[in-house]
Amino acid sequence: MVLRGLSIRTRQSYIAAVAGLAKYYHRSPDALDAAAVQRYLLHLIDERRLAWSSCSQAGFGIRFFYHVTLKRPDIAVEIPRPRVPKKLPEILSREEVARLFEVTPNVKHRTLLMTTYAAGLRVSEVVALKPGDIDSQRMTIRVEQGKGAKDRYTLLSPRLLEQLRDYWRGAHPQHWLFPMAHGERHINPAQAQKMYYAAKARAGITKRGGIHSLRHAFATHLLDAGVDVHTIQRLLGHGSLGTTARYFHLAHAGLGAIATSKDLLQPL
Repeated sequence: MVLRGLSIRTRQSYIAAVAGLAKYYHRSPDALDAAAVQRYLLHLIDERRLAWSSCSQAGFGIRFFYHVTLKRPDIAVEIPRPRVPKKLPEILSREEVARLFEVTPNVKHRTLLMTTYAAGLRVSEVVALKPGDIDSQRMTIRVEQGKGAKDRYTLLSPRLLEQLRDYWRGAHPQHWLFPMAHGERHINPAQAQKMYYAAKARAGITKRGGIHSLRHAFATHLLDAGVDVHTIQRLLGHGSLGTTARYFHLAHAGLGAIATSKDLLQPL
């Protein structure tokens, strides 16, 4: 897996998938046949009722083990795709985003949520930020090893920089920008999700979605501001333009360059 360039998170999920298979049968997985593998996947779907994404992830890990590690292409690993309609996310308005921040009294929590929105970050990316990733000279934020093990730069708005400085003066974070209480590790994504849901409840926002809604709002509000889709693709770190293009369903895109506005995102 290392030689093939798989990320740490992908390697961990693949190992966990094969470990789960071995634990289910109490046997070494290299001794199982194709029928046993498919029965295990059916167990995940029908008995454990895992989400399709979790079952699919397990299938990828098990397929890698048999097809690549053991070189056993005869072991079929099939996960049926769910027959459910695709739903577009419910996008937060600028006013809702502003209200979300206003009702978050904890400075650390407010700063994390503001950073997620104003930089368009995934939750795994925002919790892993370091103080050195904030470049106030170039007004950029460096995202180290985001999805797909890629580094990229995204926006640092003046309002966010002001908020980050206020947070810094009170907390003085060292290695991690958003550390856990003991400071040795950064907070985990589940904690960040709880911060978002708590803020959403206080703000009286009933739209579906977790903290990733802030990233959706970032992209959609940039489209509203006239930023071209290629620029948004780079800021979001999307490998495919098609992934970014779905935001055309959520907003009307105009033409324009990112450099034409001093502060594209309001209220940030």
